[in-house]
Amino acid sequence: MTYLAHERYCDEIALQVSQLRELATSGADLSARVPTCPDWSLEQLVRHMGGALRWVDAMVRARAQEMIPPGQVPLGGGPEAKGDPAALDAWLAKTGELVVGALREAGPETEVWTWTGVNTSGFWARRMAHEITVHRADAALTVEVPYEVAPEIAADALDEWLELVEWAQRTGVREWATGLRGPARSIHLHATDADPALHAEWLIETGDQGVSWRRGHEKATVALRGPLTSVLLAFYRRLPLDTPGLEVVGEREVLDLWLEHASFG
Repeated sequence: MTYLAHERYCDEIALQVSQLRELATSGADLSARVPTCPDWSLEQLVRHMGGALRWVDAMVRARAQEMIPPGQVPLGGGPEAKGDPAALDAWLAKTGELVVGALREAGPETEVWTWTGVNTSGFWARRMAHEITVHRADAALTVEVPYEVAPEIAADALDEWLELVEWAQRTGVREWATGLRGPARSIHLHATDADPALHAEWLIETGDQGVSWRRGHEKATVALRGPLTSVLLAFYRRLPLDTPGLEVVGEREVLDLWLEHASFG
């Protein structure tokens, strides 16, 4: 699998931090419930995302060889003041500067602990780029503004999610992954608006042996078609399958089963 360049992930984290700051300081109600993460308010979402970035910053700077407990990260929970957009914005701005600086300085190959065994700083650059890409979508849905993301980032986010699901099932570290085993089934994801050079189509196969996937246009038990960003968000369970512009062709229950079980939440 070909990943994007390390600097591209760093650039995307910086951009997404900036865009998340705009959403959090646009006059939005910080106490508003996040529809796609209903246990959180908008402020809690921002604090969660910033805390994850601060945690990664701490591990990359320390060249950590084991997990640093998140509770030991200075200001990992956010600013002391609650409900203060200015304090939240300043904290998130500094967070972005720290983590992007640490990742750029480390480069992609520095050895750092990760929870998958791929122990490189490059893993964290990619993981955080996609983590904040999806959580900014949560924030955009909360404040009801349009959401866009660069096509190459959206496509790579789908690649990474499939890699993580495959890893979870292969290693047995997530109980939900066992629900993806069973009779042979397949899912085709097709981004209808993407540049053909991006090859934004995926074939996912599940069965008794587990999950496998590849890029490509192939017949499947069920297909999810639509704009790339919508396909990404639907596959991350951020948009319902009946969202205008999305189309499900074939045995929808196969896709429903995947979405029910393929979740870290």
